[in-house]
Amino acid sequence: MEAVITKAAAADLPAVAQIYEDIIARQERGGPYIGWQSGVYPTLETARAALERDELFVQRRGEKVVGSAIINQTQVDVYAQAAWQYPAQDSQVVVLHTLVIDPSESAHGYGGQFAAFYEAYAAQNGCPYLRIDTNARNEVARKFYKKLGYREVGIVPCRFNGLPDVDLVMLEKKIY
Repeated sequence: MEAVITKAAAADLPAVAQIYEDIIARQERGGPYIGWQSGVYPTLETARAALERDELFVQRRGEKVVGSAIINQTQVDVYAQAAWQYPAQDSQVVVLHTLVIDPSESAHGYGGQFAAFYEAYAAQNGCPYLRIDTNARNEVARKFYKKLGYREVGIVPCRFNGLPDVDLVMLEKKIY
């Protein structure tokens, strides 16, 4: 069954926060390394703040939230240290943050569907440049974005979202 992606509602917050915790718990059990930490990032407050800014999107299969992401034009401070291939005005860039798919729903193509939604959303809003970041140790995300045509432009060591000693991979793609 194909999932539908829409703006999130307050009622979606517990499901989104549960996906965050499930991903972190899987990492702590030896699953794929994401680089997140329970109680630090991402949290229910991460989702709530994005909802309040009208930037939180959810992906539903039927009534179940199977994925979520924050989509906006906010390039965090460390983005200024990246060697972007495409210099662009902030108004021309859309950023995908904290893309998550429920671990119990993996292998259904939801991540690719969300990425396609993100790219279409950027195009509909007149933004040809897409930017994403991920932890350098998050090999799953790095392979996923590469497969979708995103180019890694560099790795910036930083403190990120309250997490110390992060090597942040910067990725970009031009869609038109």
